[in-house]
Amino acid sequence: MMDDSGRNGNEPRPIPMEASRSPDEERQRAIGRRELRLGLILVSLFWPLNWFLPGPRTAWLFFPLWLGYILAMDGLVSRRSGSSLLSRDGRWFITLFPLSSVIWWLFELFNLRAQNWVYVGEEDFSPWLFVLCSSLSFSTVLPAVLVTSEWMGSFSWLSRCRREDRRTTGKQWLFSVFVAGLGMFSLFLLFPKLFFPFLWTSLVCLIDPINAWRGRPSLLKAIGRGDWRPLVSFGLAGLFCGFFWELWNSRSYPYWAYHIPFFDFWHLFAMPLPGYLGYPPFAWELYGLTHLVWRRTPLRVY
Repeated sequence: MMDDSGRNGNEPRPIPMEASRSPDEERQRAIGRRELRLGLILVSLFWPLNWFLPGPRTAWLFFPLWLGYILAMDGLVSRRSGSSLLSRDGRWFITLFPLSSVIWWLFELFNLRAQNWVYVGEEDFSPWLFVLCSSLSFSTVLPAVLVTSEWMGSFSWLSRCRREDRRTTGKQWLFSVFVAGLGMFSLFLLFPKLFFPFLWTSLVCLIDPINAWRGRPSLLKAIGRGDWRPLVSFGLAGLFCGFFWELWNSRSYPYWAYHIPFFDFWHLFAMPLPGYLGYPPFAWELYGLTHLVWRRTPLRVY
């Protein structure tokens, strides 16, 4: 017998997708929807405020602006994949923010040697207040790159970056890469005006072999297996975040400015175009530092 829809009455009716989800999946998707809405509200509010309010407003507005980006991007990941970093492990997600501040202050320490960037408007703050505001802004760097890498990894085209016929460990490269990292970092410290690009490549060459030796996720181990997805997703995430860092910095105050030898030409915002090549290795360094701190993470990069 046929029902009103033209279907045989004895045939089982299709189960709606929503009904087939577990309570945990529904919870994660609900968190993602709230993240996306809140993130878009924060970006819509604090982007124009950061650009058009008078005075040194960026010290206070950069954090909520980038928090909006992080929540919106994490919400987009949830829409595409059904879960997000925040919904999978909220406590771990929150710890990314203080770790991010520590990581970027480490790069500020290296910049004392390189002198590649300065902060215009720093003089308007007392030293302790500038450190406090800077730490708050720096806390968004790591979570922004991680959620963006997950978003990049949610696209099906990334599966083309994996070759099933490769099954090696990559161990034969580890020592050579580590020694190369030591050499690059030494050259950077000795001759920073010549070898300043090594600041953005030496650390990944030092950290990734250490992670591999300790049995933790490693870019080199993944490449040895024919899996380029972590390298590609994090590299693209670095470029994507780099674009927004430079875009939102372009009309901020305080703001950063660059002093880059040899490559100070063809600017996109404050950054010379060749300087954007530093963002992928910076993201790979964040990948390595994340797994250096934690053996296991809720991170999914593919």
